[in-house]
Amino acid sequence: SLPAKLINGGIAGLIGVTCVFPIDLAKTRLQNQQNGQRMYTSMSDCLIKTIRSEGYFGMYRGAAVNLTLVTPEKAIKLAANDFFRHHLSKDGKKLTLLREMLAGCGAGTCQVIVTTPMEMLKIQLQDAGRIAAQKKLMAAQAQLSSSSVAGAAEPVVEARTTATQITRELLRSKGIAGLYKGLGATLLRDVPFSIVYFPLFANLNKLGQKDPNVKAPFYVSFLSGCVAGSTAAVAVNPCDVIKTRLQSLQRGVNEDTYSGILDCTKKIWQKEGPMAFLKGAYCRALVIAPLFGIAQVVYFIGIAEFLLDMLPKHRA
Repeated sequence: SLPAKLINGGIAGLIGVTCVFPIDLAKTRLQNQQNGQRMYTSMSDCLIKTIRSEGYFGMYRGAAVNLTLVTPEKAIKLAANDFFRHHLSKDGKKLTLLREMLAGCGAGTCQVIVTTPMEMLKIQLQDAGRIAAQKKLMAAQAQLSSSSVAGAAEPVVEARTTATQITRELLRSKGIAGLYKGLGATLLRDVPFSIVYFPLFANLNKLGQKDPNVKAPFYVSFLSGCVAGSTAAVAVNPCDVIKTRLQSLQRGVNEDTYSGILDCTKKIWQKEGPMAFLKGAYCRALVIAPLFGIAQVVYFIGIAEFLLDMLPKHRA
């Protein structure tokens, strides 16, 4: 049933995000730093510096937004894919690859309703620590180069903001469109991702089915979700870099601003080189692989159906 699918998708999203959020934070910070203003050299360096400067819970900045909105996001994505697959199938026959890709396309298009504002808010909170650390470093360098104490730069104190404050400010200044900044770039990332992910997962998962009428073992669904997720994540990483840059409202010192997808692509290519489009690719693969592996296991096991089935028995 649709309610069960939505519950399964939500549970899967909550479990997955909780497990991999620190890696996602590192991905955002690595993607946003530009040449000449590099704060981190790798994922591990980013996480270590984050813990030192912001504490352990600094790795979970923005997690509340993700945990709140990932339930409808994952639920819409998984349920929409099932919906389109069902309506694209003819008399229950096996879907062709093209129809599987069309179903994935539909799922990716539907999910941006929630994904865009979720990513928009999450990125601001995730990247705030990087910008503050960069300003502190610049202030320390200015203090060292100063010839007198009187001319020393004052320490930079980070003003902590919340997702609620950012949302109110965006709605006040730009209306609902403010929360949907980067919508085009989000579609450019999520639609191709779903086109690659869902058909690849479905076909990998079928390899582990001994009987077409029996679900594959949970470990097959998990591994299929991991392989399909990481493959799709790396394939669309250039779009994710562009989306992250466009959705960042604050910039570090001397960092570029962008007017749109083409302007962002051009500036990254010219100033940072083609390899910049792969920034954070391995982090994204590490995030997406277990996230979708866990999601597919929960979704295919059907925790919601199990709970709904047990409820009448418990009452009896």
